Amino acid sequence: MGFFIIICLILLFWGFFIEPNIIVIKRYKLNNSEIKNFRIVFASDFHIAKRHQRRLNRIIKKINKLKPDLMLSSGDFVNGYSEKQTLPIEDIAVNLAKIRTNYGFYAVLGNHDWWQNGAHIKSVLEQNNIKVLENESVKLNINKAQITIAGLEDLQTRLPNPDKALKHSTKTTILLTHNPDPFFSIQKEVYLTLAGHNHGGQVQIPFYGALIVPAKSGTKYANGFFKYNNNKLIVTKGLGDSIMNVRFCCTPEIVVIDFV
Repeated sequence: MGFFIIICLILLFWGFFIEPNIIVIKRYKLNNSEIKNFRIVFASDFHIAKRHQRRLNRIIKKINKLKPDLMLSSGDFVNGYSEKQTLPIEDIAVNLAKIRTNYGFYAVLGNHDWWQNGAHIKSVLEQNNIKVLENESVKLNINKAQITIAGLEDLQTRLPNPDKALKHSTKTTILLTHNPDPFFSIQKEVYLTLAGHNHGGQVQIPFYGALIVPAKSGTKYANGFFKYNNNKLIVTKGLGDSIMNVRFCCTPEIVVIDFV
């Protein structure tokens, strides 16, 4: 009995104090005939609390070491439900502006961002050269190729409009959506969709997976790489946490996508 209690205490300590502070790099390699030797770094669900300044510095250092050609994010930059629970967006944005890329930093906002004045958060991010896409897209000229970056409004707090966002979609379109659920109803041509929101469930059971996620698509799509109707989806575990500061078998991650 005593041994069992000790094991439980160790697991609790790991889940609440060790694993949430680890950051791993999750790598994917993709083939696209029009995009070669190009690296995207994708990070989501930062949830930067007031106590997380050093953690934010670590995240930025890790991203810069990866030398991204393009930086993408699917939102939830702020933490919690009110300004009392988060590092001010002004501080977050100034720090994120230190990320060095060749083709910029593009993002969508998440539900926590909109719960804390999304219009202001968007404005501050854009003042720091982080372009926020709300049912819109931009085209980037990459060497001799062209990539379209599209972004949807958050499903929980706004009104995502795939038809509007993907009006100029091509076979090199990369779609950002905070919640993965809109991916399953997309009718237009999209090469790759990137999503967050689920945090991988924050707690996963070995050989079983996530216990619960906040998306209707369910625990099957908690995190990872998926194909659905010939479209590709990457759902990241994200970097932060919500409700409880816990991670178990679900390490925070930064995603690297190399086009080879």
